[in-house]
Amino acid sequence: MLISKWLVAFVAVYGGLGGVLFDAVIPATARQHQGNPAWPPHAKFHNGQTMMLGVLNMVLALVVLFALPPTLPTLLVAAALAEIYFASMLLAPLFPGTAWSDPEFADLNPHPLGIPIQKLLSLLATGVVLVAVALAVVPR
Repeated sequence: MLISKWLVAFVAVYGGLGGVLFDAVIPATARQHQGNPAWPPHAKFHNGQTMMLGVLNMVLALVVLFALPPTLPTLLVAAALAEIYFASMLLAPLFPGTAWSDPEFADLNPHPLGIPIQKLLSLLATGVVLVAVALAVVPR
């Protein structure tokens, strides 16, 4: 279960710090989010809300992983906490009028395999969590 624990921890940290780094700190990507003068204050509010959700999920997942006894139920709770950020990102396009990037930045954002980079990274993070859970659940 140790490998599963560290895989979940990695995804939790990526979800917690990745959003803050990409949306508010790294200049090339922050200019598309918190640093975007075209975004109204309320859009920036919701971006801040999303970043803080990622940070809080990270903290809770790490507390569950490293402060509680290592059991399958605690691993599953931590996995769910780490995954919530990425699941919400993958589900966001269900709402009308949403897009993976604003039109003025569409050409700047990579699309490996024809997939928007945010979607691809969210799918990869989800895959890592699923592998972690499978390693912990499937008897060897």
